[in-house]
This record gives sequence, C-alpha cells and structure tokens, in this order.
Amino acid sequence: MVLSETKASTDFPIHNLLAERWSPDQFQDRSVPAEDLRSLFEAARWAPSSYNEQPWSYIVATKDSPEEFAALLSCLDAGNQEWAKSAPVLALGVVSLKLTRDGKLNRAAVHDLGLASSNLTVEATSRGLVVHQMIGIFPEKAKQIFEIPDNWEVWTALAIGYAGEQEPIQAGAVKKRKRKVLNEFVFSGKWRNPSSFLRAED
Repeated sequence: MVLSETKASTDFPIHNLLAERWSPDQFQDRSVPAEDLRSLFEAARWAPSSYNEQPWSYIVATKDSPEEFAALLSCLDAGNQEWAKSAPVLALGVVSLKLTRDGKLNRAAVHDLGLASSNLTVEATSRGLVVHQMIGIFPEKAKQIFEIPDNWEVWTALAIGYAGEQEPIQAGAVKKRKRKVLNEFVFSGKWRNPSSFLRAED
C-alpha cells in the first residue's frame, strides 16, 4: 500500500494514480503474482510509439529464479544493488535504436521506451505495486550476460514490488517531494516565456 505521505501535493488536479506514484528504496519480502506481471507488461505493450515501431523490450528476473535474479542484479551499479536486492522483480529496459522500416536512426526510440515504462508504472500503481526506475546500470555487461543483439541498447532498469518500510532518510525525502512549477518548463512564444494559460484567472 502506498503511504499517505508519499502522495504528491499537486498545484492542479491530476489522476490519483499519477499523484500516488512514487519510487521507494525498500520492498516487502513478497512475490508479485504472475497475473499482475502480465498486466504490467501488457500496459507497456499498448504505449504509443513513433511509426508504431514499439522499439522496447524487457529482460525480467524474479526471486523465484535466484540465478537469473542475481545475474540481473549484477548489472546494476553498486549503489542501486544495495537497495534493489530487496525487490522481488527486476527488469532491464532495452531499446532498438534503428527503424525496422528502413534501418535509419529512430530518434524517438528512447522516448518510446520511456512511454512504455510509464504505462507499466501507472498500471503497477493501480495494483498497489511500486516501481523504482534506474539509469545506474552496466549496459555492456547486461548485453553480454543476456546475449542481447548489437542493434539493441540496454538503457534503464526497474525494480518492481510492494513498498516496504522505508529507512528514515528515504521516508523523510518522500515527505518533501518537490517538482518544478509549470511556468518553469511550459512556454509559449519564446523560450522561458510562460504560457498564457498558466496565469491565474481574473
């Protein structure tokens, strides 16, 4: 269950699933049912992508397969291994950087992997699960261990499970969740000019 203090305090109304999403550093010692995992990756499947290329793939390991889990865990950097080892499920986000239609560079590939993982994360939140995404990984080691083809690139990792009791530092950080306000990144007319719809109504 998502702790009440982790819910985002938003400036404007958004869907509860988006407000409740967060990235814990501790997980319960509890397996994720296979049917839930199927639905998480089904959600990723239906993410939008440029030219409908669907350039993402995932390598998934659960603690039900200790050797596979240990292999995937070893692809994370030391800092991430320290906490991610408590998650019941780990995954690597892998992306094809070339278009299947003509072999040219797919400039949207990593963006589309992000959309797929975002879909997965929202679906997880709806099921009482949490996802912590990571960039601190060893891509070449992962390619070698899992025999990933040269035209695919390992980009991210995900820890999936049920939120456990957080360490005091992490819990404190969660309570202070902050984001940039909209006028810092939503512009119109020219760079750094906040869009007119952001202004308070008269």
